[in-house]
Amino acid sequence: MRAVRIGEYGGPEVLETVETEVPEPGPGQVSVDVAYVGVNFADHKARLEGYRVPSLPFVPGLELSGRIRALGPGVDGFTVGQEVAALTEGGAYAEVAVADAATVFPVAAGTSLRTAASLPTVLPTAYALLHSVGRLREGESVLVQGAAGGVGTVAGQLARAAGAGRVIGVVSSGAKAEYARKYGYDDVVLADGFGAAVGELTGGRGVDLALDPVGGDVLRETLGALAVFGRLVSFGNASSAPAWQVGQPELYPGGRSMGGFSILTLAQTAPQELRTLAERAFAVPGIELPVTGEFALTEAAEAHRVLASRTSTGKLLLRVAA
Repeated sequence: MRAVRIGEYGGPEVLETVETEVPEPGPGQVSVDVAYVGVNFADHKARLEGYRVPSLPFVPGLELSGRIRALGPGVDGFTVGQEVAALTEGGAYAEVAVADAATVFPVAAGTSLRTAASLPTVLPTAYALLHSVGRLREGESVLVQGAAGGVGTVAGQLARAAGAGRVIGVVSSGAKAEYARKYGYDDVVLADGFGAAVGELTGGRGVDLALDPVGGDVLRETLGALAVFGRLVSFGNASSAPAWQVGQPELYPGGRSMGGFSILTLAQTAPQELRTLAERAFAVPGIELPVTGEFALTEAAEAHRVLASRTSTGKLLLRVAA
C-alpha cells in the first residue's frame, strides 16, 4: 500500500510517498481502508520538530474517514465495510490505517466520508474547550484565538448554540476576519493588539472564557483579557514558545483560573471519556466545518505548505480513496 512518511524532520519536502506493508489490527483495534485524512497543525509540528513522534520513519495523520477493513480480537459493535471516522496516534496518511476501537465512530446517515474526515479532532476538541473544561454558561462572553481555523470555526458555532452572550474571534488577517464572521462570531479582531481591542469591545470588563492554542506571549495577553472570575483554556502551543508557568500573581487578583486540554492525550489516558465527549459533540445539530482545500495523498507536501503559510481557513483534507 502507499503511505506518506517522514524520515527526517524539516520542511514539507521531507514528506515522501512510499510503498509499505498493510498494517493488521491488534487486540481492541480495527483497520480502515482510508478515504480521506484531515491535515492538522499537529501534523505540521510532527514533521517540523517531532511533536508526538515516537521514532523515525513516521507516518503522520491523526484523523481519517473510511470503511472498516478488518476487526482485531475483542472488537464488537462494528462490521467490516462500515463507514467510520477515527482518531489515530499517527499513521493516517496511508491507504490503510489502524485505530483503537474506542476512538472509532460510525458515520451518521447522510454524512459523507469527506465531511466525516474533517471532524474527529476538531468537533470534540471545541466542545470540550467550551463545556467540559471551560464550563461555559448562558450569557457569558467568549474569546477564541485562531477563529478562522478548524477548531475556531466550530467553537464559534458551538458557543452561539450554547447561548453565549458575545463571541469574539482573533485572527491574523482581514480575509480571515471576513471568513470567521460567518461562523458564530459577533466581533472579530486582528491578533496585533487584540488585548486592547477586546477591552474596548467589552467596556474594559474583559471576557468570561478564552480559548488559546498559540501559547507564549499570546497566552499572556489572553490571560490579561479575562474578566473577574474569567477562565482561560490552553489547548496548544502553536508558537513553540517555552512553557510558561502561571501562578498566584497572575490568578489571584481577579479570581481567574486556567485549564488545559489535549484530545490526543485524552485518547490515551481516558478513551471512554473521549467517546462520551465525542458523542455529545456530534449530537449538536447544524455545526459546519467547510473543507477549503483538498489534495491527493501524494500531494501531502503541498497541503503542508498551505497549512504552514498560515493563510488557510477551515479544514484541509487529503483524498486517498474516496
